[in-house]
Amino acid sequence: MADVAVITDSTASLPPDRVAAAGLRVVPLQVVIAGVSRPEGSTGATAGAVAEAIRAGRRVSTSRPSIDEYAAAYRSAAEAGATAIVVLTMSARMSGTYDAATVAARTAPVPTRVIDSGTLAMALGFAAVSAGRCAAEGADADRVAAVAIERAAAARTYFVVDDLEHLRRGGRIGAAAALVGSALSVKPLLTITAGEIRPRERVRTANRARLRLEELAADAMLAAHAAGRGVGLAVHYLDDPAPAEELAIRLQRRAEGPMDLVITPVSAVLGVHTGPRTLGVVVSPD
Repeated sequence: MADVAVITDSTASLPPDRVAAAGLRVVPLQVVIAGVSRPEGSTGATAGAVAEAIRAGRRVSTSRPSIDEYAAAYRSAAEAGATAIVVLTMSARMSGTYDAATVAARTAPVPTRVIDSGTLAMALGFAAVSAGRCAAEGADADRVAAVAIERAAAARTYFVVDDLEHLRRGGRIGAAAALVGSALSVKPLLTITAGEIRPRERVRTANRARLRLEELAADAMLAAHAAGRGVGLAVHYLDDPAPAEELAIRLQRRAEGPMDLVITPVSAVLGVHTGPRTLGVVVSPD
């Protein structure tokens, strides 16, 4: 393995083949359904299982990885030959994952740097992949960290949820914003700003929300292409891949430069907070 190990968390929403190709290690968050806690990605803790549980009215929630889980990941990386570790976590403003990783790093067997990505989903995933590739090329920990930070900061993330209630219950967005969305019967179009989920626009219908999602993603993609950069493009869904596949096709037609396309379910943990019929897109200049 590379001298520098790169570790991220499961909210990166990375397909397994991408994890393997980049040589990453992934620490799972926990999905809690009807009082039973399971590591994200395990049987009963998938995006599909979350959507089914929400529709059935079962109580769903999430929890961060434990300090011990991060400590075990650090030991495993060191035992495999890593002489340094770079850890990328989802936004510290939305989870205690960064805190757990940081506490565990204090007693790690090799120097360990923990980075708050300030984002989530494939905005975090693409940053982790770039860091993993950089490490595989022999870069030191400082360079690997810099690559991850730069790519995470450049990403643009937009998503549409059916309503804001799931985010409100999980404390991921203010109750006032949830009430406004319900009162106006709008489809909230959200973004990530300063490490937080914030309303971007309010759109009247699901169809118009999807069209606006396409416009925002296309603008970000074409701006990167105009600057001579390729992009990673991820289209996320929770329970229905058809709208994601349609959006991906439309964006492919509008591309004017290199594109690395991923159509993948959003992390089950994120799905708990966004709910069924979530549709999202990440544009990550590389």
